[in-house]
Amino acid sequence: MSRQHADRSRICSRRKFLKLLGVTGLGGTDWLGRQTAVRGITAGAASPAQGPSSLLFELVPPAESHITWKHVNGRSPEMYLPETTGAGCAFLDYDNDGWMDIYLVNSGRCDFFNPDPPLRNALYRNNRDGTFTDVTEQAGVGSGGYGQGAAVGDYDGDGWPDLYLTQYGRSILYHNNGDGTFTDVTEKAGVGAPGWASSAVWFDYNNDGRLDLFVCRFVDFDKSKNKFCGNKETGDRYYCIPRVYDPMPSWLFHNNGDGTFTEVSDQSDIGKSLGKAWGVVAADINNDGWMDLFVGNDTVANFLFANRGHGKFEEIGLQAGVAYSADGRPRSGMGVDAADYDQDGWVDLWVSNVDQEMYSLYHNNHDETFDDVALQTGIGMTTRLMSGWGVKFFDYDNDGNLDLFLANGHPDDKIEERFSEVKYKEPLLLFRGTGKGFENVSAVAGPVFDARFAARGMAIGDFNNDGAVDVLVAVNNAGPLLLKNVAAKGNHWLGLRLVGKKSNPDAIGACISWQAGDLKRSVMKVGGGSYLSSHDPRVVLGLGHRAKFDWVEIKWPPPSGLVQRLTDLPVDHYVTIVEGEGIRKE
Repeated sequence: MSRQHADRSRICSRRKFLKLLGVTGLGGTDWLGRQTAVRGITAGAASPAQGPSSLLFELVPPAESHITWKHVNGRSPEMYLPETTGAGCAFLDYDNDGWMDIYLVNSGRCDFFNPDPPLRNALYRNNRDGTFTDVTEQAGVGSGGYGQGAAVGDYDGDGWPDLYLTQYGRSILYHNNGDGTFTDVTEKAGVGAPGWASSAVWFDYNNDGRLDLFVCRFVDFDKSKNKFCGNKETGDRYYCIPRVYDPMPSWLFHNNGDGTFTEVSDQSDIGKSLGKAWGVVAADINNDGWMDLFVGNDTVANFLFANRGHGKFEEIGLQAGVAYSADGRPRSGMGVDAADYDQDGWVDLWVSNVDQEMYSLYHNNHDETFDDVALQTGIGMTTRLMSGWGVKFFDYDNDGNLDLFLANGHPDDKIEERFSEVKYKEPLLLFRGTGKGFENVSAVAGPVFDARFAARGMAIGDFNNDGAVDVLVAVNNAGPLLLKNVAAKGNHWLGLRLVGKKSNPDAIGACISWQAGDLKRSVMKVGGGSYLSSHDPRVVLGLGHRAKFDWVEIKWPPPSGLVQRLTDLPVDHYVTIVEGEGIRKE
């Protein structure tokens, strides 16, 4: 077959895929134009002749998964800003059967929106055969408010994952009763966080072994404060850039250990920093044993809250080099994450921005400063005309190197009327980690990467327990995307479920190292990351073609600090490791 004939066949098959998908696609010359444009500005972009030759992620259609729920944004002529910012999603094992279930967040009733019939969120139970069953009503987690995101964590240490929902208006804490149902304990717990909450993260900020809660707050907004942005002469309006709204402090809630929390935002000094917070990740950026917070802010400086112990945080974003762009401008920080992508023993940071700003990959200099290396890696120019939300570092092909998945979409659905080169719906991006940098493999990752979406939240999790980490993408005003990972076939792996005893129950902050022959790697279990979303709590260690582990070492977070080195480990299985105890095969 000639190269020209092969290209034509590939384009035709992708056109058929887009038609079946029912989304805005990139057919004909538009598809070819996008490919040319992306390849022309991407350093090291893989092509079918240069990079991986097989499908990497496969879209699971609703008819197959039985996930038929859809997000509704309630878009109105007044164009209230919350309409375009949702929604989030989560992987969680709510019934502790060892299989990841799915939670999806919807809009709902608020001061500017009164849907009839009412909208609700959705909890889908994993049937262990590739399908899911909607159990929202039985579980009692339908919510009904104007939802944004989800954060999952076992805050009371009873062994069952609890669910915190961020909303515009008032957030909700659902306690897992352990019998397939949840109870709204928001008032008792004291974590309502009135206002506009976005992302949230569970982490142990004071090293007492209990999960505390940080909640991002966006701008000072309600129906009465909605501003007109657009052409006043014609009356044509569009979604406002958040620059026109006032910043607000985020919330930090201390876990009292009795089912209640105390807000310590001011006491911890976090409340001193006014921001427009979208994404948050908890990680130890300076290796001092205290979990820090990196917060992506929109149109104001990003925050890096360095945990100084004794319940105090210092905001060091400016001196750390992560607050502004290289030319000193605030950007539109949305999705964030943290990981040691180059294996030098120090956690690096990521933040996604909007078009014309480029995304940032901040390399850790080991002295509480960072350098933005997005341009050197090719990521900067690839994302110059894009807007990023959900993001996560993970090893999609189980070769031992961290890769990077990005969910994109512009916040303004009228952006194409003013800027021809910027699109509202944008493609997903996938970067393969080389151990030192990244290679763009989006062009060969699968037909879904040729479609465009108004993607927002994104969570990772292995829904079919095959060791290949899958992806869930929440799409504004549409159904979610469930992407099955088919890239890791042939590579070996081990999945770890960590259960803290003296440490926090979810082992947030644990450091995991492993060696298999010539491969030696380490990873920190960070808290949160991405945008409005929560992830599979298990950690998958990739071995590539190596058939056995020499050892795996777990350094549990404070207050324990226990170091466990394990040998004679199984391969291609999930195991549970309880702090201070042995291995239990799932």
